[in-house]
Amino acid sequence: MLLSKINEPNDLKKYSVEQLTVLSSEIRQFLIEKLSVTGGHLASNLGVVELTIALHYCYNSPVDKFIFDVGHQAYVHKILTGRMDKFDTLRKHNGMCGFVKRCESEHDVWEAGHSSTSLSAAMGMALARDLKGENNKVVAIIGDGSLTGGMAFEALNHIGHEKKDLMVILNDNEMSIAPNVGAMHNYLSKIRSDKNYLRAKDEIEQLLKKIPAIGGKLAKTAERLKDSLKYMVVSGVLFEELGFKYLGPVDGHDIHGLIEAFKQANNVGGPVLVHVLTTKGKGYSPAEEDSHKWHGISPYKIESGQVLKAVGNPMYTEVFGKTLIELAEQDKRIVAVTPAMPGGSGLVKFAERFPDRMIDVGIAEQHAATMCAAMAMEGMKPVYAVYSTFMQRAYDQIVHDICRHNANVMFAIDRAGFVGADGETHHGVYDIAFMRHIPNIVLMMPKDENELRHMMKTALEYNDGPIAYRYPRINVPGVPLDEVLTPIPIGSWEKVREGEGFAIIAVGPMVQVAEEAAEILKREGVSASVVNARFIKPLDHTMLLNLAREGNKMVVLEEASQAGSLGSAVLEFYAEQGISGVDVSLLGIPDRFIEHGSIKEQLDEVGLTAESVVREIKKFRSEHQFTYGKKVKPS
Repeated sequence: MLLSKINEPNDLKKYSVEQLTVLSSEIRQFLIEKLSVTGGHLASNLGVVELTIALHYCYNSPVDKFIFDVGHQAYVHKILTGRMDKFDTLRKHNGMCGFVKRCESEHDVWEAGHSSTSLSAAMGMALARDLKGENNKVVAIIGDGSLTGGMAFEALNHIGHEKKDLMVILNDNEMSIAPNVGAMHNYLSKIRSDKNYLRAKDEIEQLLKKIPAIGGKLAKTAERLKDSLKYMVVSGVLFEELGFKYLGPVDGHDIHGLIEAFKQANNVGGPVLVHVLTTKGKGYSPAEEDSHKWHGISPYKIESGQVLKAVGNPMYTEVFGKTLIELAEQDKRIVAVTPAMPGGSGLVKFAERFPDRMIDVGIAEQHAATMCAAMAMEGMKPVYAVYSTFMQRAYDQIVHDICRHNANVMFAIDRAGFVGADGETHHGVYDIAFMRHIPNIVLMMPKDENELRHMMKTALEYNDGPIAYRYPRINVPGVPLDEVLTPIPIGSWEKVREGEGFAIIAVGPMVQVAEEAAEILKREGVSASVVNARFIKPLDHTMLLNLAREGNKMVVLEEASQAGSLGSAVLEFYAEQGISGVDVSLLGIPDRFIEHGSIKEQLDEVGLTAESVVREIKKFRSEHQFTYGKKVKPS
């Protein structure tokens, strides 16, 4: 078995192309077997086996820099760089990360969990290389889906202008996570399928090779002739116009062809783009047939492809999708907008029911935000369905184009809180802090699926500006659902448990944690109120004033960054009101990135548990109490 003999990339160089082809089959089988147990990003990695082998065969990592866009395609890279024995721990707590991770290996030179960053990173590394007088290669590997991101176009423009020596590999599998959309996708399809161009290109190259000696002006004329062919057959030649030497398309599963393309690229000065055609899920029929489902997959049976999921309540995402269909049947103004995540955002059935009112903009969060603002100004009711972590990319547009215009955009913020195995690049723990301070916006989070449905009705009936409801990546509690949806008064909190002397203010799934803590305290003779702080902005001023007047010592519990989120808002309120002597303890996510693992492990790591709440309440009852930065003895 060849795979067992690969401990570092240099081990590849002693094998023939035929042996490397055998190795590619062994790597596919290894991935299929390992991910059947751990889960992970299977389809994207099966599609880049030969490409990754050819890269490591032709270049010398880590001296030569491989920059993977997003990192969904880096498992083969990890195998070839000495981490094969760590795959049993893939995406597990304290185990191997599912993305490229600089602290894992010297071969991981750039970390990315979000798309479209690799070209900017490649340009930065090429500039640094030249300024230091070094001569290593810089290679960016980007998918056709990621190429729809605006940042990628900014980088293409700059790279083409500066004419730096670097190579861009366009991994074209016609997919991002969902099927690609847009003009760039259509352009690549034309290149991909234009057989006349491909055949004529090959013929003219063969003709040139037969001429014994081409020198001086004749050589330049021949090169211009070859280039002009592209303009005759394929309109635009976008990459050439942007300053790149375009090579391809190349069969991404032909190792010999890939090696020849890379050799040709090495002979070209300035930026080169190698267009590589791959099949997502290559070598495993279930993944080839449904690469969307197999992009990120749970453990499965290899023989049948059956996914082994625990039976339980639906996810919040599913409840959102079904409720949005209900509302859209009642209100024709509703339009769903997603940045390349119709499946992940629960909008597939909505798209089937309302194809004209479902807009997938591709990986273009900024464009989606501004487009929603304009639609709202024209009287529509756009619902911007986006993961919290991806919404970060549209911050400027949310501030200037939505909130400043007070545009009536509805945000459906999925994956709010910890997300588990995808880890720090995908946690939705910062959106409260970066949105709460923006004027005009309303922020909500439900304690259960029934409240989510009412919040969606609230957002639809709200006409005074932008409004957001956020929900986690977990199964719903399974509470009964009301048939009739009614708006919730804006800014109103809900006291779900009455107590005396202590109050736990919680939001979202943390309300359940707060109730668990209150039960523990009750058994110990302590009575604590539980407040569902379902509006993060505006706060329930009346409830907060009453809690203070009653002399409650409070714990604010939230699955969000402790800095700048709900707890900060509560402290700010009391400070603004000039209310002194109020004891408030904050339990949130500390000022550090939390790595991959299960959501339960992540909550335990940061102390967002019932036991932690109980300890905070007990601190209030202990000899010393914390009040406004000073420890004072209780009166």
